[in-house]
Amino acid sequence: MSENSPSLMKTPSQATQLFRRLQWAELDPGYLSQLIVHARDEDTAGLGLKAPTSRPGDPSTTLTPGATHPARAHLKARRDCTICGLPLLPLILDAYGPGCGVTLHCTDGDAVSSGKNIATLEGTAGTLLTAERVLLNFLQKLTGISTLTARYAAKLEGTTSKLLDTRKTTPGWRMLEKYAVATGGGWNHRLGLYDRVMLKDNHLAADGAAKGNRLAGLIAQAKVARPDLLIECEVDQLEQIPPVLEAGADIILLDNFSLEMLTQAIATIGERAWTEASGGITLESIRDIARLGPDFISTGALTHQAIWTDIGLDWD
Repeated sequence: MSENSPSLMKTPSQATQLFRRLQWAELDPGYLSQLIVHARDEDTAGLGLKAPTSRPGDPSTTLTPGATHPARAHLKARRDCTICGLPLLPLILDAYGPGCGVTLHCTDGDAVSSGKNIATLEGTAGTLLTAERVLLNFLQKLTGISTLTARYAAKLEGTTSKLLDTRKTTPGWRMLEKYAVATGGGWNHRLGLYDRVMLKDNHLAADGAAKGNRLAGLIAQAKVARPDLLIECEVDQLEQIPPVLEAGADIILLDNFSLEMLTQAIATIGERAWTEASGGITLESIRDIARLGPDFISTGALTHQAIWTDIGLDWD
C-alpha cells in the first residue's frame, strides 16, 4: 500500500451504516394507510381497472343475514411460523369502518406453533367478512418472509456472519418486507439506491470497468463525489480485489465465489474492508459459507422465495 493510499480498515463506526433492523415505529403511517386502502379498493371497487365498478362494495356480505350483528373471530396459525404483521390488524379493520377491536395473543417475531391463536377480532360480522381476505393477505405474506428468514438465520448461529436482505422486494412493499426480514432475525442491507454507493456488475459493464484498475478509478471518483456514503464494490474475480482495496472500498461483495475462492478472498481482504458473500445462497450452502468468516451473507431469497404462511380465520 502506498503512503498516499486511503486509510483502509473497517471500523465499528461504519457498522450503523452497513446493517440495521427496521423497527415498526420507523414505518410511515401514511405509507401503510395507502397500501391498505389500495388493497381494500382492489377488492371492493376494482382499483387498477380503467373502468372500475360503478357499484362498489361487498354484495355477498350485504346479502348475508346477520351482517350487522356483533361477531368474534380468531386468527390461527395452520403451521409453525415466525409471526409478522400484527400491528397492521387494527389499521386494516379501521379502513373498513369503525367499531372493530383486536386482541393480540403474541407479538411480531414470536415463534408460534400450528394451532396457536394469534389474535381475536371483534366487530360487526359484515366488517370482519369484508376485511378478512385483505387482512390475511398482509399477515400471510409478511409471516412467510419472517418465517423463511428465521430458518436462514438459524443456520448462522455460532458464526460471526450476519444475514442480509437485498433490494429484491415487491414494488411498493419494500419497507414492509424489510421489516419482516428484521422480524425474522435477519438484518437490513441498504434500504434503497439512495443510502450507499454500490458499484455492481452492470455499473461496471456500462463503464467498461471490468478490470481491477478501472474499478479502482470508479471507487476513487465515488469517494470524492459522496464522502458521506460508504462505498461497496462487487467483484467476481480474485484479481480484482487488490486494486479495489487500494482504492479504498469500504465493503467488497464477493459474487458467486466458490468456497475455495471465498477462502482466498477473505484472507486477502483481512480487516481492510468488510466482506459480503452473495449469489446462489441456499439453506443448504449458507452454513459452509459462514464458517469461512465473511462479515455478511446476503440473499434475495428471503423475500422473493418466501411462501405465504397458512393462517386461518375461525369464527366463534
